[in-house]
Amino acid sequence: MADEYLTAEEIAIKWGISTRRVQKLCAEGKIRDAKRFGKSWAIPTCAVKPKDGRKKSSLERETEK
Repeated sequence: MADEYLTAEEIAIKWGISTRRVQKLCAEGKIRDAKRFGKSWAIPTCAVKPKDGRKKSSLERETEK
């Protein structure tokens, strides 16, 4: 069975984030098996949304105090 891929725009809708954020995650290598074709990204349909490392959880903030 051939792998199926979605565009960055389709993944953005699926995950509820911006297209630019998906592109940045791809460029940083945080989306496994994402492939670049010219200016576009091909992302496997089974790709898992990476954890957003930009925000700290309330538990992380509490342990810093």
